[in-house]
Amino acid sequence: MPRAAVVGAVNADYIVAVERLPRPGETVGGGRLSVRPGGKGANQAHAAARLGADVLLVAAVGADAAAGAERAALAADGVDTGGLVTVEDPTGLAVILVDAAGENAIAVAPGANDRLTAAAVAGRLRGRLDPGGVVLVSLEVPLAAAVAAAEAAVAAGAQVVVNPAPACPLPPALLTGAILTPNEGELGQLAPGAAGPEAAVSALLAGGARAVIVTRGSRGASIFRTASPPLAVPAPAVRVVDTVGAGDAFNGALAWSLAAGAPLPAAVTAAAGAGAAACTGTGARDALPTPAGLAALIGGAAFAAASGQASGR
Repeated sequence: MPRAAVVGAVNADYIVAVERLPRPGETVGGGRLSVRPGGKGANQAHAAARLGADVLLVAAVGADAAAGAERAALAADGVDTGGLVTVEDPTGLAVILVDAAGENAIAVAPGANDRLTAAAVAGRLRGRLDPGGVVLVSLEVPLAAAVAAAEAAVAAGAQVVVNPAPACPLPPALLTGAILTPNEGELGQLAPGAAGPEAAVSALLAGGARAVIVTRGSRGASIFRTASPPLAVPAPAVRVVDTVGAGDAFNGALAWSLAAGAPLPAAVTAAAGAGAAACTGTGARDALPTPAGLAALIGGAAFAAASGQASGR
C-alpha cells in the first residue's frame, strides 16, 4: 500500500449554494446551507486514502465538536489521525459560496491551523516516513510548519509535493527537489518578479523545483520539467455540479499515485481524473473517486499505470 503523509489544514466548511456569487456590498438571498468537514489538508488526505494510500494527516484542531466530526470522517476513510495536534484555538472554519454554475468564493478563519508548529510537525513525522513515499504540503498552515514537513521528507528520502495555496513566494526548502502544483492564477504570486506565466515556471524550475504542474481546471494540467518539453494532460469531460475541492482531489490523487511508484505523467493523468470526478458532486468530498470510479473515468490502462501496476509495484 503506498505511503503518504499530508500536512495541512482542517476546517469546518459552511457551504452556501446561491444562484450567483454576490458582488462587493451585495446580498444574495435564497441560499441553501450545509455544514461539512473540510480544509485542504483533510480533503487531500481523504482523496489519497479513498484511492488506497496509507495516509497520515498532520494538522492542528481544537477541542471542539468540529474536531470530533473531522476525526470521525477521517477514520471512516482509513486516514491515520495520530498526527493531529489538539490546541486551545477553535478548529478552523471556511465559508464557501457556490453558484449555479459550480464556481465558488471562499473565506477562511484559520483558528487552530495557525497554531501548527514546526516542532509539532517534525515530531509527528519522525519515524513515520518511508523512502519512496510522498509528503504533500499545502499552505493554509504556517510556513515554518510546511518547511519542517519538507525537511523531514528530504531526510527520509520521500518526495515533497507542494500545493502552494494560498500562494506566496516559496523558501528554498519548499522548492528544491519539490513537485509544485499551482493553478494558473497562483503562478505570478510564486514568482512575483517574473514577466508572465512562462517566466514564472522557468524561475521556479531554476530555483530547484523538480517539476511544476500547472492545473487548468476543465482543461487538465500542464507538466513542466527542466530536461523535458512541456506536456499537456487533459481532464475527462464531466457534468460539473460544483468545483469545491477539485484541487484537493487532484493533489491527493497525485500523492497516492506517486507513492505507488507511478511516473509523473501517469500520476498527473490520475490527478486530473480525480479533480474532474470531484466536480460531479457537492462539497469537497462527496464525489472523491474510489479506485473503481477513477478507473472508469480515465480508463483501465491509465489507472494501472497510475497505481504502479505497470512498474510492478
